[in-house]
Amino acid sequence: MKFILIDKVTALEEGKNLTAVKSVSLAEEYLADHFPTFPVLPGVLLLEGLVESASWLVRRSTGFSCSMVLLSETRNVKYKSFLAPGSQIEYKVQARTIQESVSNFKGVGACGDETIVEARFGLRHFNLADRDPTMAMVDGQVLENLKQRWKLLWAGE
Repeated sequence: MKFILIDKVTALEEGKNLTAVKSVSLAEEYLADHFPTFPVLPGVLLLEGLVESASWLVRRSTGFSCSMVLLSETRNVKYKSFLAPGSQIEYKVQARTIQESVSNFKGVGACGDETIVEARFGLRHFNLADRDPTMAMVDGQVLENLKQRWKLLWAGE
C-alpha cells in the first residue's frame, strides 16, 4: 500500500517554507481499521504529511539533487485533535536549515483554526549512488518520477 499524504502544494518560498493540503476521504483503506466506528487519520500519517511536505521543500530548494529524502529524527510531536473523513488538513512547514545532506523543520497541521499536529523534525537526503555507484540509473528514474509528481502538486510555475 502506498500513501501519498498531500494532494496539492498551495504556497512555496524556496529554502524557507511550504504549505500543502490533504483532503481525507472515507475511501482511504486505512480508515477501515483505524477505527471502524470512529474513523480518523492515524497519527503517524499526520506526521508523515508534515514530513512529505518538508521533503518537497528540500527537493525544490536543492534543485531535485537527491533521490532520497528520509525522516531522521522527530522532537516535540504533539497530537492535539483528530482528523475525520470529509476534513481537509493544511500542512505548513518551515525550514530551520536546509544543508547538502540534512535539514531541520518545524511544522503544523491544522483543520481550519484547529491545530491537529505539530512537530520539529529532521530529514536526511542522499542519492543511492553515493553508496553504490551502480544505482545511479535508479536515482535518475526516481528523480524523474518525482519531478513529474511535482508538476501535479504545484501549479505555481
